[in-house]
Amino acid sequence: MAGRIEDYALIGDMQTAALVCRDGTADWLCLPRFDSHAIFAGLLGTEEHGFWRLGPAFATGAEPPAADRRRYRGDSLILESEWDTPRGTVRVTDFMPPRDGAPQLIRIVEGISGRVPMRSELRMRFSYGRVIPWVHKVDGRTVAVAGPDSVWLDTPADTYGENLTTYSDFTVAPGDRIAFTISWQPSHHEPPGLPDPEGSLEATEDFWREWVEQCTYHGPYREAVVRSLITLKALTYAPTGGIVAAPTTSLPEDIGGSRNWDYRYTWLRDAAITLSSLLRTGYREEARAWREWLLRAVAGDPENLQIMYGIAGERELGEAELDWLPGYENSGPVRVGNGAAGQLQLDVYGEVTEALHLAHMTGLTRNDYATGLQLKLISYLENHWDEPDEGIWEVRGPRRHFVHSKVMAWVAVDRTIKLIESGDTEGPLERWRELRDDIHRDVCENGYDKERNTFTQSYGSRELDASLLLIPQMGFLPPDDKRVIGTIEAIQRELSTEDGFVLRYPTKGEDAGVDGLEGDEGAFLACSFWLADDLAMIGRVDEARQLFERLLSLRNDLGLLAEEWDPRLQRQVGNFPQAFSHVPLIDTALRLTASGAYVG
Repeated sequence: MAGRIEDYALIGDMQTAALVCRDGTADWLCLPRFDSHAIFAGLLGTEEHGFWRLGPAFATGAEPPAADRRRYRGDSLILESEWDTPRGTVRVTDFMPPRDGAPQLIRIVEGISGRVPMRSELRMRFSYGRVIPWVHKVDGRTVAVAGPDSVWLDTPADTYGENLTTYSDFTVAPGDRIAFTISWQPSHHEPPGLPDPEGSLEATEDFWREWVEQCTYHGPYREAVVRSLITLKALTYAPTGGIVAAPTTSLPEDIGGSRNWDYRYTWLRDAAITLSSLLRTGYREEARAWREWLLRAVAGDPENLQIMYGIAGERELGEAELDWLPGYENSGPVRVGNGAAGQLQLDVYGEVTEALHLAHMTGLTRNDYATGLQLKLISYLENHWDEPDEGIWEVRGPRRHFVHSKVMAWVAVDRTIKLIESGDTEGPLERWRELRDDIHRDVCENGYDKERNTFTQSYGSRELDASLLLIPQMGFLPPDDKRVIGTIEAIQRELSTEDGFVLRYPTKGEDAGVDGLEGDEGAFLACSFWLADDLAMIGRVDEARQLFERLLSLRNDLGLLAEEWDPRLQRQVGNFPQAFSHVPLIDTALRLTASGAYVG
């Protein structure tokens, strides 16, 4: 059985990523890209679906021992795991070097004390665990081949095959360093070059140190902010600038349930808010790369803007179910692709425009096509903002007039007006000012419940929605407006768990059913950070800080967050690690630092 979601560490090379459990098992790895087929899919099935365990040897039938300690080496994505055994102490260093050739996963075993028997168990299964490759030796190297893919294993340790698995048994003493490297290559190409594990380790450490040095945040929450920034960088597909929402698919929002989705794609919303956090902490090159990705993805067709694309800008993301995988803790189905790509979500226009506006305000070099795209997006919104849509949460029920979508349409128009007012472009200023006023009036008249003094999820409904917490953050209304305060307090009453964390919207009871899905879900971490932000904005700074620090305590020992927190099971749920959780962590830290809320 796979470990708990929070038992995993992330390593990656900004083109793909692996998840490594506390016991030294890599249970998830897609090659060569985030959205490629997995060669280790044990995370969503069993060991029969692929894994690579490297750690102290253990008795047959026993559980592999968990590391006694693990950490990232400084501010990097280099994982160090240490085991204290009766025979001594050993360290395994796992990393994926930023690539300039074949993608590699490198694991270096180092003896610390005593003499420790070790074992490597490598079971490669291609196509998400469905295909057993042909494993053989070529010039002393082990290669696994299936169809278009080949994976090469290089190590000085002796290896042997048994039960369709490649093993290595060896012993390490103090000072011993034994490396294992797997490299992916198209099967019709020449073999990849021999790896240089020690040189790659040094280069990888240098890369992360130099990247983190660009961070402009030096406040009291720096450790949490930097780890979140590193995670966001790891979720960026370097060749194109696209940003995946998470490196995994189908980790459930409800253990045992069917709320399982593929997040290995670029949502415009998630990428735009990620871009905003990177810009606010000094990372302009990532902003430039994402803007270029956006312009390529949208191309000359802004009227048919999708909510998500592939990491290279692909539009076809057809959804399918992998029926041979039972799912994480039997949470089926396992899905690849995402049918929500064809939804109408009007809020995306606001998020994209806000990101372009922030890039402009922070001095990113002007791009005439980006400006033209922004104007075309508003021209589209001018004729469609008053239509119902599926909203921020990608409901699979009927379309509605979601309040958040209308608010973000207002944001798109407002930021474009500001661009015109700055003199950097031209447009129908007076007409769009009237449009901005019309949207604002419509939301306040139809999306606000006067009796309860709160905005609601959609026009004519009584349900609440945590996305309403963004109303003051987007500048739609000032924080001290009684309707804003009333909405915050209503969400605290009706959508908060006993721990004070926030649900996205009701999924059970008389208000359930808006998303058209069965089952329940946990507290949505992004929404909980939004609440902390809002509390700080309305002057309840101590309460905001306390909530923020409770949220920080939910991170795993390596500082990583999934999408949600299950208050019933007291564990992380959903795809992992999740950009949409780490972005608001950064934003709230910046706000609390600016407010002087930290108490050391």
